[in-house]
Amino acid sequence: MVRALLISVVVLALAAPAAAAASSADIAALQVALRARGFYAGSVDGVAGPATSAAVRKLQRRRGLPADGVAGPLTRRALGRRGRPRLGSRPLTLNARGWDVAGLQFLLATHGFPSGTVDGGLGAHTDAALRRFQAWAGLSADGVAGAGTLAALRRSPPRSPLRFLRPVADPVGDGFGPRGTTFHSGLDLVAPRGRAVHAGASGCVEVAHRDTGGYGKLVVLRHGQGMTSWYAHLSRIGVRPGQCVAAGAILGRVGSTGRSTGPHLHFELRLRGAAVDPSRVTG
Repeated sequence: MVRALLISVVVLALAAPAAAAASSADIAALQVALRARGFYAGSVDGVAGPATSAAVRKLQRRRGLPADGVAGPLTRRALGRRGRPRLGSRPLTLNARGWDVAGLQFLLATHGFPSGTVDGGLGAHTDAALRRFQAWAGLSADGVAGAGTLAALRRSPPRSPLRFLRPVADPVGDGFGPRGTTFHSGLDLVAPRGRAVHAGASGCVEVAHRDTGGYGKLVVLRHGQGMTSWYAHLSRIGVRPGQCVAAGAILGRVGSTGRSTGPHLHFELRLRGAAVDPSRVTG
């Protein structure tokens, strides 16, 4: 009965226009499986839009199934090992693979703990993200995604309890959320090199150095209620660790240091370590 219900959810999300806008771990897992088979090239965003339905129909035609765009039992079976097992049917640990792992990776990302590529394989990056989420959620950080972990992941994603100023007035080039098979954990603001970067809220400088993980020259401010704000790829840093600043204070200048393809500011917000959507709380 549970399996039938899961299939019904996937069918509904693909078939009903009202449900097509909803984000879903099962749709994300379907997209991962379709990408692996070469039928889908869009982002793994968990949204059952026209591109996902078209990819399902391509698979169905290739396998001689009715091309209705609905991921029912026969279509899932045609996806092979990537079409099973359902999320929640087994505890997930290091080296597990399948539909359920892809769903887990998507849920971890949307709750602020991206694990690199959403690909249906529980490798070291996913294991680390899982343990960080478990610790964040007050669970035993044992790296086993069982019923308790999945229940926590099915709650609404975290949001910032604080509001922030826009650190630069320039437009968003890349938003928070799915990007291909990865998840972008902040906003990329397309600003010219040398533009002043302002503190989004009052706080104290926790980090002011060149990061080795891709952020380049980075400033991190600590605020109240567990919030930190991150300002990355700077060309110049204008503050020092331990310094406390007011909202709007200049922290540095826009650049393209670290893993960057051109001048911009990567602006990230975290709640006790979980990345949250800055666009919801900036103005």
